[in-house]
Amino acid sequence: MFPSLDAKFDRFHELESQLQDPAVIADTERMIELQKEHGALQSIATAVAKHRTLLGDIAAAEEMQSEFGDDEEAARYAEQELAELTRQRAVLEEELEELAASGDTIARGGLIMELRAGTGGDEAALFVGDLLQMYLRYIDARGWACETMSSSPSDLGGFKEITLGITGERAFHELQFESGGHRVQRVPETESQGRIQTSMATVAVMPEATAVEVEIPADELQIETMRSQGPGGQKVNKTESAVRITHVPTGIAVRIQDEKSQHKNKDKAMKVLRSRLLEAREAEAHAERSEQRRTLIGSGDRSQRIRTYNYPQGRVTDHRIGLTLHKLDQVLGGDLSDLVREMLEFDRRERLGLSDEPNKP
Repeated sequence: MFPSLDAKFDRFHELESQLQDPAVIADTERMIELQKEHGALQSIATAVAKHRTLLGDIAAAEEMQSEFGDDEEAARYAEQELAELTRQRAVLEEELEELAASGDTIARGGLIMELRAGTGGDEAALFVGDLLQMYLRYIDARGWACETMSSSPSDLGGFKEITLGITGERAFHELQFESGGHRVQRVPETESQGRIQTSMATVAVMPEATAVEVEIPADELQIETMRSQGPGGQKVNKTESAVRITHVPTGIAVRIQDEKSQHKNKDKAMKVLRSRLLEAREAEAHAERSEQRRTLIGSGDRSQRIRTYNYPQGRVTDHRIGLTLHKLDQVLGGDLSDLVREMLEFDRRERLGLSDEPNKP
């Protein structure tokens, strides 16, 4: 009924076999990657297995009903049993439909999130700090894990840019539509005349790519080490712990210096680089589908203005789906539930060909 879910179910059991392979067990890095994929597919495999069992139970109940034609009490019991099983099937198939419509994102747990200050100078950097706190509170509420991959603080507070690694069940699925331009309209703390200023920040959400998904030949990498740059401190400008890795064919470069260990910085840089390469690959696929999908809400285009945070009016507007919420404080406090739910529902309906107009509040 759902070929894509059947394929994931088969992959789940294939992974179970691989995780018992002595060669895989001996390879710690590959073992961890396969365990992550296996865990991400767990909910899908459980739902598919339950559906298959339910279909068998329904077939058995139908056969039982036909056998008890002359026994009214037994036939009535079989009819009630069949009605309950049929109800359970309808509920489960709605869940399976949602899983199928979500594509591969439902099985992804890890992601890389990059936040960068745009137009607006110091105010834009402060806004990045506000967005960071908003996401960290949402991440904490969802019980996910988060680590800072790299950061560049601004002089007056906030960040010029910061990169996060986020892991957790459905983390990428829920945050995938945060990519794009975020606009803030407010009176900056440094504004003495009380004038409202408009500033921008960009957010990029990329699925965390494993070495299995994105294999990068060593001869395509240019790896450089250097001393860390930034404010004084024991680890800054003392040793060459900072690492810059450039993917020569594409020119994509990643520089990480937050860790004292050069090895840890290299591992983080490779993780971010793989995710950027996967993002570039998926962007091409999105472009190919752009004519079929009226709005490409998952494109991750950083130049696209997706949301406005208006302080004077206390509102947040998502321009892609025409949704306005008059609860700015709650949203910035980490309550993204309404925004996430409406974006996922719009995307689901669009995938199923059911959505013609953006949702209206």
